[in-house]
Amino acid sequence: MTPLPPLYAASVPVFRHYLGRAQDMAERAGPDMMAAQIADAFPAVQQFATAAGFALRIACLLAGREVPDLPRALGPRLAVVRATLGAMKPAEFEGAGARVISHKAGFATLDQTAEQFLYLFGLPNFFFHLTMGYAALRAAGVPLGKEDFDGLHAYPADFRF
Repeated sequence: MTPLPPLYAASVPVFRHYLGRAQDMAERAGPDMMAAQIADAFPAVQQFATAAGFALRIACLLAGREVPDLPRALGPRLAVVRATLGAMKPAEFEGAGARVISHKAGFATLDQTAEQFLYLFGLPNFFFHLTMGYAALRAAGVPLGKEDFDGLHAYPADFRF
């Protein structure tokens, strides 16, 4: 089996997995709890929506694609992003390491290699917003644990962190 291009393997499957986790957490929280926020940060719904936007923006730019417009509502946004990522082919990422990606980070304009863009900008921002959404829901009393965040851990029902 031919190994996947490293930038594809480190982005598309990771984004798809964790966006599925965000969808599950949002469904578990219910619409009333999605307004939860920490201090003056975005509410959980916006944190998850922003993470989805980052996932698509990062993957599209690495693949040399235009970034499509996304629905505003979280459910449709997550569905569109996961479907778009799922349709991406590893071949689109071949040679991506040679690209320099010019983009904005807030009000800063950056020129980064594809590796810098993914590892120093894209993944950290994606996980920042995903984690903030999770933390806002936890702080609001939604019973979420590590297993809800990553879908990998398992703990007994009475286990407390």
